[in-house]
Amino acid sequence: MPRAKRGFKARRRRNRILKAASGFRGKRSSCHAIANEAVQHAWMHMYRSRKVRKRDFRSLWIQRINAAARGVGVSYSKLIGKLSAAGVELNRKMLAEIAISDPVAFKAIASA
Repeated sequence: MPRAKRGFKARRRRNRILKAASGFRGKRSSCHAIANEAVQHAWMHMYRSRKVRKRDFRSLWIQRINAAARGVGVSYSKLIGKLSAAGVELNRKMLAEIAISDPVAFKAIASA
């Protein structure tokens, strides 16, 4: 009786991993066992980096708003406090965009 070779499903699973590992260097792109570990690590880093990207952008927006606010003569925390007290519901992404693209409008918002 011939041995069972698992059929196309195992091959499909291996090929899926090898396709995800294409572009990796050395055996990491061609050997299933090594590629599997490399792909698992890559997916772990991708998952984490999707969260970190959001933090990084928020930090960038805050730095841009702070720089523009200090140009107007007020600190970032005072500006955000005044805006929230005044009921201005602009998020940090939009404030940063206004600070870069239209400094006159940002000055008007900051002085309000």
